[in-house]
Amino acid sequence: MQKFDKLTGIAAPLNILNVDTDMIIPKQFLKTIKRSGLGANLFDEMRFTRDGAEIPDFVLNRAPYRDSQIIVAGDNFGCGSSREHAPWALLDYGIRCVISTSFADIFYNNCFKNGILPVIVTADERDALMADAQDTENPELSVDLVAQKIRRPNGVEISFEIDPFRKKCLLEGLDDIGLTMEKGGSIDSFEAARADDKPWL
Repeated sequence: MQKFDKLTGIAAPLNILNVDTDMIIPKQFLKTIKRSGLGANLFDEMRFTRDGAEIPDFVLNRAPYRDSQIIVAGDNFGCGSSREHAPWALLDYGIRCVISTSFADIFYNNCFKNGILPVIVTADERDALMADAQDTENPELSVDLVAQKIRRPNGVEISFEIDPFRKKCLLEGLDDIGLTMEKGGSIDSFEAARADDKPWL
């Protein structure tokens, strides 16, 4: 998993409440178990018409937001079904951080397992960051996971809380497999001892 420590990037304002996982990646794209290629269909029904043409009003179809790495979103982002394809699609598009006042629990957990930082802020802080993102002349935000701060274009910093274990996993690039591999020595010792003690297994 890609490490996350500091990120400075274009923030896309997605001022929509209850963006669910079917909006993030519609169900017809869930046939794959690969994590790559899903970014092309991120927010598909909002980005494209039925014949595949771009919908010009959608934020990711407009400059400078085509290159967004951060999303500032409305309340309850990632609600709906528990598909892990949702963070896969965000990450494949290039989104490394989503900022909102609240997230659905399963989506929130899945973000950490895929190298995406979900940041919870207050409504007032979200509104200020949304206004920053809507400024097409300078929509960049800086997110510092180590310091747990978001720096706005005007220099004002917003602090955020994060579980220490999840923070460690993002900083070190550890998903569930990576965490298991950290115990490789202990696993090898256990298997060797079991082979000696119970060779019939």
